[in-house]
Amino acid sequence: MNILIAIIAVAAIVLLITGGAVQSLQFLLWVGLVLAVLAVIVFLVRYLGGKKAV
Repeated sequence: MNILIAIIAVAAIVLLITGGAVQSLQFLLWVGLVLAVLAVIVFLVRYLGGKKAV
């Protein structure tokens, strides 16, 4: 699952850079932002809801 989060984060960064560099592909900027937010949410859920010592 950590590999999936890393892949999503890398894809988000690539799409953000591509979307910012090319005006005609501006929708990639929004796709990158959505993927970045999803990666952060998944990371936080796994970090906060992980194994808890009893």
